Amino acid sequence: MSTTPSPDAPPGTSMTDEEYGAFRASAALWAGTSVLITDERGRVLIQHVDYRPTCLLPGGCVDANESPASGAAREVREELGVTTTVDRGLAVDWVSADSLNAPAGLRFPGEILHVYDGGIWNAQQIAAIQLPDREIDSIELVEPARLPDLMSPGDARRTLSALRARINSAGPALLENGLPISPTVLDRANALRTARAEHHLPFHAGTAPEQLPVVQAWGWLLGPDGRALVLLEPDTGAACLPGGTPELPDRGDPLVTLRREALEEAAAAFGEPLFLGHLTDPDQPYARLRYAAPLTRLGPPPVDSATGRTHLRILATPEQALELFDWGPPAADQLTAVHRARARLGIPRAARQPLTELPDATDLTTL
Repeated sequence: MSTTPSPDAPPGTSMTDEEYGAFRASAALWAGTSVLITDERGRVLIQHVDYRPTCLLPGGCVDANESPASGAAREVREELGVTTTVDRGLAVDWVSADSLNAPAGLRFPGEILHVYDGGIWNAQQIAAIQLPDREIDSIELVEPARLPDLMSPGDARRTLSALRARINSAGPALLENGLPISPTVLDRANALRTARAEHHLPFHAGTAPEQLPVVQAWGWLLGPDGRALVLLEPDTGAACLPGGTPELPDRGDPLVTLRREALEEAAAAFGEPLFLGHLTDPDQPYARLRYAAPLTRLGPPPVDSATGRTHLRILATPEQALELFDWGPPAADQLTAVHRARARLGIPRAARQPLTELPDATDLTTL
């Protein structure tokens, strides 16, 4: 019996089933699967294992006749003692045979590794983890920027790419040796490779006490579709909202500060703002103010006079924006205030969708 010629076979030739099977076997790759789990602060769950010096995501090899998703759920059950459904892919990585410097005796043929979304686990779910008697020494929740120090280079690249794909919400990323073949703005900015500033400051809906000097005014500037303007540092990928520190020409008016900073950082103008509240620092007698306002104009990206850099400008849902920050539990109260202000401003709630980069002057009516 003969088979259809392989794509690489010369015209007019054919192979027997045995020859074709041997040909396919010679080109086979291993298959692996892993699961990305974060806590409510966006820290990644990694495993310290007893058989290698670097850490891993929960996961392992795919068994014979097992789908990658089924393998991922099985590995979570075996390694963390948790039964869960794994049904959302984040990345598929082609790992080349020469990328790991594997010993010749191992005959590593390359690998296709699937990364699935294990979701955001709360404290109760994390406390319920039960590790097996062997292989997994411990688990740790780590800031994404620490992954390159704790994982092998390829594993760290893959994990960060999968995490960015989760935030971006454009579907699974296709990777080669951990790097996306079609990088998003988060990939190009190297987002999350630099440690996020940890600001777990209490949020208060009322006005700031008069005795507290204002050291910051930031704004949730909302486009017509309900997404917020977020700025990314071009060299570090660090994310922030438009706004900044009061200066003498602002004459103590935080709204003047916000309008000036939004213009300098992002060439952004906004309409009548609503005051959301303020943040306080238990260790320092300062107040940080938060506003929400409709984004009305966005000019060409400027060079920030304070830093000499040009920020990358993106539109993200408020929920996506918070995934780029480490604001801790108080962020939930601020998010509630943002959505209340959004409703008062007559701006719709944005559905989760891929981030939009705004490299040029933008007609906001087209959003």
